Amino acid sequence: MTKVIIIGSGNVAQHLIFAFEKAQKASNEVQLIQVFTRKRESLVHLLDYDRITTEYNELLEADLYIIAVNDDAIQEVVSNLPFKNRLVVHTSGSVPLSSLNNENRKGVFYPLQTFTKNKEVDFRTIPICLESENATDFQLLNTIAKSISESIYAINSEQRKALHVAAVFVNNFTNHLYQIGNEICQENQVPFDILKPLIVETAHKILALSPNEAQTGPAKRNDIETIKVQETFITNTNHLTIYKILTQSIQNNG
Repeated sequence: MTKVIIIGSGNVAQHLIFAFEKAQKASNEVQLIQVFTRKRESLVHLLDYDRITTEYNELLEADLYIIAVNDDAIQEVVSNLPFKNRLVVHTSGSVPLSSLNNENRKGVFYPLQTFTKNKEVDFRTIPICLESENATDFQLLNTIAKSISESIYAINSEQRKALHVAAVFVNNFTNHLYQIGNEICQENQVPFDILKPLIVETAHKILALSPNEAQTGPAKRNDIETIKVQETFITNTNHLTIYKILTQSIQNNG
């Protein structure tokens, strides 16, 4: 049996806990034996009280320690680990493998997905990007990752950085555009729900077409008159700036 410990209690940590607990019911090959958090009450809805610790010196011996905290807190966690030569990984998309110190074996266990509190996701479909210093540790990470996901990738730190930037564009920036669209609807007494089938269809098209093939709209068609009318309609300076930048980017793309 492979033993795993998670350090953290935020969105990523909680979704990992849920995924490992679900996987353990199907197969006992990988077991989540303990979770570290500063506040026990943040996890008692997911785990038995005795499987949660608030003290680093109470961490049990495990095959893998997954640090699932904010990027800025990784170094603090690493410096407090009371052991040496164990496999320690983080879940960050942007922090390099080298950020982990040499007291322990290093790795990355990066699930590429947007996680929201109390919003369940199907972890089996989530890509997990793995990195380690040696083949033996990678094999262990691969085995553990496969216990909760069907989509595993070997990704080095530079590739992971690129993925994280790309994810900001396709997820965070896209969601901000939804927010702007919602504001425009509210200002003009139009239900945002009318746009939801369009949002779903746009996302579905990317599963079958390249982004370039799926691109439509006045900028793609170079419909200058429509673009001018829409620019005149947009009164919010920030929204207009974003509209112009994205329109020009689409036109430049051909």
